[in-house]
Amino acid sequence: MPAIAPHAPHTALAGPGASEGHGWAAQWPRLPGLLVALGIAAIAIAMGRWHWLADHGLSPLVLAIALGIAAGNTVYPRWAAACDAGVGHAKQTWLRAGIVLYGLRLTLQDIAHLGWAGLAVDALVLSSTFVLAVWLGTRWLGLERSTAVLIGAGSSICGAAAVLATAPVARARNDQVAVAVATVVVFGTLAVFIYPTLAAALQPAVGDPRFAGLYMGSTIHEVAQVVAAGRSLGEGTADMAIVAKLVRVLMLAPFLVALSWWLGRDRSGRDGQSGHAGRQPAIAVPWFAVAFMAVVALHSLFPLPAVVSQAAMTLDTVLLATAMAALGLGTHHTAIRRAGIRPLILASVLFAWLLGGGALINAVALRLG
Repeated sequence: MPAIAPHAPHTALAGPGASEGHGWAAQWPRLPGLLVALGIAAIAIAMGRWHWLADHGLSPLVLAIALGIAAGNTVYPRWAAACDAGVGHAKQTWLRAGIVLYGLRLTLQDIAHLGWAGLAVDALVLSSTFVLAVWLGTRWLGLERSTAVLIGAGSSICGAAAVLATAPVARARNDQVAVAVATVVVFGTLAVFIYPTLAAALQPAVGDPRFAGLYMGSTIHEVAQVVAAGRSLGEGTADMAIVAKLVRVLMLAPFLVALSWWLGRDRSGRDGQSGHAGRQPAIAVPWFAVAFMAVVALHSLFPLPAVVSQAAMTLDTVLLATAMAALGLGTHHTAIRRAGIRPLILASVLFAWLLGGGALINAVALRLG
């Protein structure tokens, strides 16, 4: 049986800032890059407060990577030599810290509020969407597995945050992350306009007042997009949608552990087929996924004062937006162009499945529940 080992960062995302130094002296070379990424994140967070962008579900994370890509393909190359160390540090260490703090947005009580039917819906939507993404992306569209995995994670769990969290486990490149986030933006934005009308039309046929909220929360990509779509049908629907979405986010940690196990086992099998079989390598367990679950559990048992919790969530947004900006700075437009239309085709099929298959799963679960 393979050993279990802490997840080690992969160089595809680690970049020049991957090697960790100790003490203040080691941090100085990172400062210029961190300040650049942090500045872009600050602009994105400020833009995220604009009503028009918020109403269309465009979160600070999505805006940060978009601004990062824009800067990375215009002015940033002139500063790259001085900034790459800090940018690499942001997209590695700050990313993982942000994922851990993301657990403060959730509690185990969210599961109790949703009930078994809602929990089953979230689990079925997540697993079916991800399996479809990997199967269709690799078998039929010829995408690299990392690209299919990232698009599947973004569509099935929590959009850009899931793409970010999955990237180191899948050993993804910057351009693959950017492409996956782009699909979240395109189809998540479409969802804000399509879902309210569709959910309102289907709800009388289902005959359960929980349907619209559960349907939107279990199938729309980003938390911000769920909020935008849910509020258009009233606060009650929005509340149910947000709880369903947060429980989906709670599944991120076990998903990452399972994904790490599967990818590690698959790589071991390929090594054996190529004649390099030896002692079976350790299966990497992403430490930040375990820490994420620990934060959720602690927050559930020992709630923080509101002011402390709000400050921690603000810090979390800053960390994740800075990591997104750093990823954008390292993504060249030619790499995105090379990806072609196939990632968009995959994301469109997944979106159609979330619309149709997600509605069916919700309707059946509510009838049985």
